[in-house]
Amino acid sequence: MPSSAPPQITAPWPKAAALTAASIVVFGLLWELLFDPLRPGGSWLALKVLPLALALPGLWQGKAYTFKWTSLLIWLYVGEALVRIVGLTETERSLAWIYLVLSLALSFAVLMGARQHQRTRSSSLPKDGPS
Repeated sequence: MPSSAPPQITAPWPKAAALTAASIVVFGLLWELLFDPLRPGGSWLALKVLPLALALPGLWQGKAYTFKWTSLLIWLYVGEALVRIVGLTETERSLAWIYLVLSLALSFAVLMGARQHQRTRSSSLPKDGPS
């Protein structure tokens, strides 16, 4: 009888992904509210980190489904960083480079967690194939 527990990803990737995503959330809020907001006092653009904030519990617990949808979501953050690297001010460009590094680090952690999960899953399948 197959296990009813949802697939989990094991250490170290869940913690690495969650900590990197939390760093992006904090950095994104600081960027849009304090460091270089579009408008004085901050802007609604700070809400861009909300989807990653919602992913944090699932990443920390190593839920495969969260890793899957985060692997698609992260490219929005990478794209934003690439666009803002050619920003108007030196501050914006510097912040965008940091954001790009954090986004790519999250992408790497999610990819490695997904690879590990796939290997674990395929090693648990019967080797004989269908009868």
